[in-house]
Amino acid sequence: MNNISSYPWYRVAGAIGCAAVFITGCATNLPPPTEQLAVTKSALDNAVSAGGNEFAAVEMRAAQEKLERANQAVAKEDYLTARRLAEEAQADARLAEKKADSAKAQKAAVAMQDDIRVLREEINRKTK
Repeated sequence: MNNISSYPWYRVAGAIGCAAVFITGCATNLPPPTEQLAVTKSALDNAVSAGGNEFAAVEMRAAQEKLERANQAVAKEDYLTARRLAEEAQADARLAEKKADSAKAQKAAVAMQDDIRVLREEINRKTK
């Protein structure tokens, strides 16, 4: 007499099914990403302070929209999506901050070059 559980593929299928239920159960018990949201908010504040709205408007807008969508996902208790969106918003905010820093440094370099040019003109005028 053949027992159905003696076939190895039933055991494998059962193990896969149990693993799927376990993984799904763990994914639904995620805590709200409150710490990630706070870090993202801080990154956005830093980007604003650095001049992100002026020098990296596209990245700032993307970061703000993703943070808003992350907050909406938290309200719907979709914590996995909320965490992903918050992490993306944080990356966008950091990019905006660095772009703003770079643009300000570029402006300072241009101003310095203008000052050097003016000083050279002064020196050349005085030596003649």
